[in-house]
Amino acid sequence: MPSACESLVDDIEDMVSSNEPTPHERQFARKSIVPRARKLKQQAAGEELQADSVIPGTQKVWVRTWGCSHNNSDGEYMAGQLAASGYKITENPSDADLWLLNSCTVKNPAEDHFRNSIKKAQEQDKKVVVAGCVPQAQPRMDYLKNLSIIGVQQIDRVVEVVDEAIKGHSVRLLGQKKEKGKRLGGARLDLPKIRKNPLIEIISINTGCLNACTYCKTKHARGDLASYSIEELVERARQSFQEGVCEIWLTSEDTGAYGRDIGTDLPSLLWELVKEIPEGAMLRLGMTNPPYILEHLEEMAKILNHPRVYAFLHVPVQSASDSVLMDMRREYCCADFNRVVDFLKEKVPGITIATDIICGFPGETDEDFEQTMDLVRQYRFPSLFINQFYPRPGTPAAKMEQVPAQVKKQRTKELSALFHSYNPYDHKVGERQHVLVTEESFDSQYYVAHNKFYEQVLVPKKSEFKGKMIEVDIYEAGKHYMKGRPVDDAQVFTPSIAQPLQKGQVSGLSQELMMTHQNGHHVPVGSSTGLSWRSEGAGLKLLLLGLAIAAIILALVIEKFH
Repeated sequence: MPSACESLVDDIEDMVSSNEPTPHERQFARKSIVPRARKLKQQAAGEELQADSVIPGTQKVWVRTWGCSHNNSDGEYMAGQLAASGYKITENPSDADLWLLNSCTVKNPAEDHFRNSIKKAQEQDKKVVVAGCVPQAQPRMDYLKNLSIIGVQQIDRVVEVVDEAIKGHSVRLLGQKKEKGKRLGGARLDLPKIRKNPLIEIISINTGCLNACTYCKTKHARGDLASYSIEELVERARQSFQEGVCEIWLTSEDTGAYGRDIGTDLPSLLWELVKEIPEGAMLRLGMTNPPYILEHLEEMAKILNHPRVYAFLHVPVQSASDSVLMDMRREYCCADFNRVVDFLKEKVPGITIATDIICGFPGETDEDFEQTMDLVRQYRFPSLFINQFYPRPGTPAAKMEQVPAQVKKQRTKELSALFHSYNPYDHKVGERQHVLVTEESFDSQYYVAHNKFYEQVLVPKKSEFKGKMIEVDIYEAGKHYMKGRPVDDAQVFTPSIAQPLQKGQVSGLSQELMMTHQNGHHVPVGSSTGLSWRSEGAGLKLLLLGLAIAAIILALVIEKFH
């Protein structure tokens, strides 16, 4: 028997028991019942008919996402479906009626921010729906009690969950998507979506992984490897380019493992995708762990040399100590990582290798840590993600003997100092480069572009450069960026084969639904004035409500003259 603290809100699919009669059985069980007219009480003079004023699909929703690009893609899909269903997506949390909080479980600080946001929403009397890896992995957490939850594989049902939350109900959808008993990669890729950046499409090629790292909580949420088909992914890329996208990011928990569950592999997918990339547009590969990319080094080198693929790869090493890697259950040794990096550096000149390192993993000795420092000195990674170890509840690493907090902090500080002791781009000052401009800098002073090696280049903020491939002369270099001066009279190339969507506009809808004519102007779906994918549904609800009220009034009139 579950304890009181384990009481759960039922999944929406389980609210009707399998032992209950079906609607068909209930109907025929009533065949001997004779209906009898019932007199209605006369309405008091001046009394107004009351109706439920909560009509889902008309409220404002604030979507907040933490974590990786996979999670960001999920957030974009959820926002798109809500906007297409009539909800107004707002960037101002105080204006929102409901907060949709899409969480990350990788580190304690990310979960702390998520938990604090729930508390803040409740203090402001906001409706709350939670999503992402935290509630998927730990739905029984006390602070999630009575909250509606969307599982990581159920994002295509976000409208249902938000509808119920708006009405004051709590529902939880945490199931896995399966077809013929086989687990699928997740929700369909052709769902409505609001891209955070209309020029960049994030495509999840698979979910889950084949590893069982002792520190990882994401595995509890995303599960084992489940890949999308090559055909579905190619079609998604094709659709994205038709909507004006000029850069695609491939993401997953481990892109290198792609396809092993469906009889294919990552190079096979990439060769099909590059056929769809317009001239000047670019493809960026996501994170891959060393074990699986080792099998495809020759093909991966050829692909990374392709002119429409960034010569960039994120390969997390986590530690250079084989002893620590064994305790992490990373399924490779440091020599495997070295082989990947050395091979790609030789075959793909100038390639950018990004990596991750965990400082202070349980059992890490001073000698182990020094080996990691030596690895960074050897390769001088231009992009290095340094993480102080945080024990995640429910993981094997949380039960191991921990490195003292002050030691973890000191090692993190030493590694950070080493990383900041070298400037990886100084030798590139004076180079002439082609860069693709896709973003705006955090300080809004520049546009952000990337060269072939996915190195960040800041360029003047001129509207004619956004979404374009331009030629620049590098005149300054910092730790994380270069600055480029546009070459006079150089051609500004447009890689997009269609006009990009407006910011906040919903992708994945037909042109008839994408725009609606109002007062002589076309209005994007999801705007406060435009019709939407579910505006018909909201209108139907209003119509049915009106008909119900009319029926009641008619009944009262008939009763009066009976």
